Amino acid sequence: MISNAIFEEMKKSSIKKVFFNVSLLLVFIVFQGQNLNAQEPVDLIKQSFKSGDAKMLADFFNQNIELVVLDNDNVYSKAQAQQIVSKFFEDNPPQEFNLIHQGGKEGAQYVIGNLVTGSKSFRVYFLLKKNGAKDYIHQLRIEEQ
Repeated sequence: MISNAIFEEMKKSSIKKVFFNVSLLLVFIVFQGQNLNAQEPVDLIKQSFKSGDAKMLADFFNQNIELVVLDNDNVYSKAQAQQIVSKFFEDNPPQEFNLIHQGGKEGAQYVIGNLVTGSKSFRVYFLLKKNGAKDYIHQLRIEEQ
């Protein structure tokens, strides 16, 4: 028979193992959640380029955005920038968008991609900066390759 002291020690050991495993699982879930939240804006922006959805893209524009789209090169309001990008997508319906490179640091990240339309390819660059809890595009460049 197992004595009460040994049984109590086994119970404590099992509880510690369960607590340790649950703690590891929670840490893993938190880090995965942060990674998904950090990636989500880039994924939605990528989708807006693939579909040519200027409204979805403009949801990520800062109130004023440095915009370079072909001959348009200036700082525009969010609404003006959306109109320029919308016209660009009308004239150049996207077929494909691929991420080439992305990087950054806490609070800011950049993404470089390749946008393929019917007859042309464009290099796309955008700079995201965190403002409060949300990421906003502060700079967007779409240049013909």
